[in-house]
Amino acid sequence: MQRLLTYRALNFILFIASVVAVLFAIIFLQNYKGLEPCPLCIFQRIGLMVMGGFSLIAAVGHPKKMGMQLLLWIGSMAGILWSAGVAARHVWIQHLPADQVPACGPGLDYFLEALPMKQVINQVLSGSGECAEISWRFLGLSIPEQALILFTALILVNLLVLWRIISKRTA
Repeated sequence: MQRLLTYRALNFILFIASVVAVLFAIIFLQNYKGLEPCPLCIFQRIGLMVMGGFSLIAAVGHPKKMGMQLLLWIGSMAGILWSAGVAARHVWIQHLPADQVPACGPGLDYFLEALPMKQVINQVLSGSGECAEISWRFLGLSIPEQALILFTALILVNLLVLWRIISKRTA
């Protein structure tokens, strides 16, 4: 079993998971179901793509030096922690009482054109009415709840990658 869960294999798993999740969101949810992503959904995808990018570099490059492995792991973990944090915020917004849901604001395109990036991030993370809307469920879970479960699993896989980096050096 340990041979199957090598540093390279775990990073490929992370990369494949990010590709499958992003394609599911684009092909199934957006194109087939017709659901437009809210700004929080877009931010979750960005973190997932960051994780996938660092994981792909780690899997293909397969660096031998621990420092480079740790650097790539930090990039991958930062991406998925970002996604998990945004998903948790999204779930929280969806569970607010109706009178406490933030008002709908302008779209992400407007924010990107009109505001500096720091303010865009603050505006998006504060949420809006469209982020509180639950437009599709699977097994009783909203999309952000499903995403949070996936991101938690990917955090665990990332922790396995760290364990492989550390255990290889201490063995």
